[in-house]
Amino acid sequence: MKVVLLKDVKGTGKKGDVVNVADGFGKNFLLKNGFAKTADSSAMNENTLQKQAKAFHAEEERKAAVNLAERLKGVTLTVPVKCGENGKIFGAVTSKEISDRLKEQGFEVDKKHIVVEKPIKTVGKESITLKLHQTVSIKLDVEIVSL
Repeated sequence: MKVVLLKDVKGTGKKGDVVNVADGFGKNFLLKNGFAKTADSSAMNENTLQKQAKAFHAEEERKAAVNLAERLKGVTLTVPVKCGENGKIFGAVTSKEISDRLKEQGFEVDKKHIVVEKPIKTVGKESITLKLHQTVSIKLDVEIVSL
């Protein structure tokens, strides 16, 4: 029996897959519990359209990330922080602070996309990575200055 999976089923396949299963398993478990529907022409067409839509949206997200990376190229971000006499920062500069400074300059970057290799605890220039998409990442220079 051929079915289109509506949810991930362990040992059978992922959501959207068209799989051949035993008749009893298909009728008594997958169809009955709403994990799949029979693979007739309308279900196959709907599945194809959903895959195309998903691919289109993924490509749009990638294009937006590339566009943002192009706009960020060459930008040096300045982050003012409180620090002691010898240039040591009280605490550390976090990805949230960097994200907030980027938003002030008009760049929408979520703090989850900011990768700081080691905590920034001193005044000066640091280089961080912005992982905007699975395939798009960019290095950004951050200048830490004392207030």
